[in-house]
Amino acid sequence: MKDGLTDLEKKIPSNVENEDFQNFEKLVNIETTQADAPLAMEIKKNIPIYSGQLVRDRANSFEGKQELLTEWTSIFESGAGIIAISNAIESTSVIDIATTNFEGIINSEKLNGNVSDHFAKPGANDRVWNSLQKHCMKDPQNFIDYYCSETIALASEAWLGPNYQVTSQVNRVNPGGEAQKAHRDYHLGFMSAEQSANFPLHVHAMSPYLTLQGAIAHCDMSIESGPTLLLPYSQKYKKGYIDFTKEKYQQYFDKNSVQIEMTKGDAVFFNPAVMHGAGNNRTGSVKRMANLLQISSAFGRAMETIDRKIMAKTLYPYLLELVMKNKMPFRLIENVVGASSEGYSFPTNLDLDPPIDGMAPKTQAMIIIESLKAEKEPALVFEELNLLDIRQSS
Repeated sequence: MKDGLTDLEKKIPSNVENEDFQNFEKLVNIETTQADAPLAMEIKKNIPIYSGQLVRDRANSFEGKQELLTEWTSIFESGAGIIAISNAIESTSVIDIATTNFEGIINSEKLNGNVSDHFAKPGANDRVWNSLQKHCMKDPQNFIDYYCSETIALASEAWLGPNYQVTSQVNRVNPGGEAQKAHRDYHLGFMSAEQSANFPLHVHAMSPYLTLQGAIAHCDMSIESGPTLLLPYSQKYKKGYIDFTKEKYQQYFDKNSVQIEMTKGDAVFFNPAVMHGAGNNRTGSVKRMANLLQISSAFGRAMETIDRKIMAKTLYPYLLELVMKNKMPFRLIENVVGASSEGYSFPTNLDLDPPIDGMAPKTQAMIIIESLKAEKEPALVFEELNLLDIRQSS
């Protein structure tokens, strides 16, 4: 790097770069109207805000669900790129129990010397990597109550379709924690501009379709506490993985990004190509905690390695009891299975695991759902999951 320019930037004529920035400004200088999100209860700072109760009501109706999914898909792709849902997790007690579990994990990991977070300076925040699996193992019942959420399931399905894979990372930003540099997210967003430039433009266009970003508020988040800074419509700028690291784009973000206050149990979901970053926590006492969801398409690779079989074995007895005592609607149980188990057939060993009655072998999720419907005892299901592992091994 010479003269303050990267080799990549030297290849781009200045007039082209100026045209790109002008195009970027036009793309993000749009006002969201109620016509863009007719089911939203309000539009706040260009972001459609939905009622969690509306989401739960529409989940009960095929037509109502499809109308909501269609609206969300359009917003993620060509609209603001962001939705917010009030009271996404209906019970605040479920959130409180989860928060207690997360705080216990944070304290335990600190005692064990595990305080790694490459996204922030030491002490600025506390992060729990793979909080999905750790949450499941620490408190299976609370995990069930949390991930039966219609909001998580429908937002995931709206952008990724069925058989998505959930990962989560808890982030607690402590008082004085500084804002993140604005960025895009996984996949190409986790590369440098030089690295992402090696991928053709159609891959840049495709990458956002592989994941969905989300966050569940675990405390009330005032603007002063630093909720996520977002730039609506910025996902529409195809060269953002390269250009958003440049100073003029960072300056534009600093002047034009928005934040919305959140209440405990609220959620926000957004296209991973939306330019965003955690805000400054300017409070003296609020430890701003959110459960960050990174949900992957069945066709993509999740960011974290998760032992979904041990999660399935942990959850199955609890789910079976709910089925047998008719304590929870089965569609909510399916939401928990979708969030915790492997819903995609591949990769596998097709010599040992050939497709039966279709193009793809039976998945872990299929085994669990079929077993719950048949009320199979856990030992038989565990044996079947072990055999699936053997069939899928090379």
